[in-house]
Amino acid sequence: MTRLSNFVPLKMTITVISLVLVIGAIVNGAESRPSNNNNNNRARAFFVFGDSLVDSGNNNYLATTARADAPPYGIDHPTHRPSGRFSNGFNIPDLISQRLGSESVLPYLSPELRGEKLLIGANFASAGIGILNDTGIQFLLV
Repeated sequence: MTRLSNFVPLKMTITVISLVLVIGAIVNGAESRPSNNNNNNRARAFFVFGDSLVDSGNNNYLATTARADAPPYGIDHPTHRPSGRFSNGFNIPDLISQRLGSESVLPYLSPELRGEKLLIGANFASAGIGILNDTGIQFLLV
C-alpha cells in the first residue's frame, strides 16, 4: 500500500527544481541587455502557478480554512495589512515583478483583475493545492 507520505519528497523535489528553473529563466532575462528595438524584448505578461509559496490571495476568494487574511500575515507589507500572501511581506512573484519593473500580479480570482490588468499577468497559485486528489482536502469548508 502506497502512503501519501511517500510522495512528499518527490513532490518537494519537483517543486524546488521547477521554482529554480523558472526564477533562473526570469532573472536571466531581466539581466540581459536591452536591444535597440523599443519594447519588443520586454516581458509581456507574468503568470504564476503554484501553492502557498507564491499565492498572492486567491484563497481569500475560496471556501477554505487555508487563508492568510489575518495578522501576523502582511506585517512587513507596504500596507501593513494581511494581503492573502502566506508571508509577512512580499512573496517570490512580487520580488520578480519588481525586478522586471512591473507591478505585482493580482490573484486570478480578484475582482480587480480585469481589462488591462489581466494583460500584465495573473496569479493562479492557491495554498494547499497539489496534484493528488487527497491534497488539501482537510482545508475545504463544506
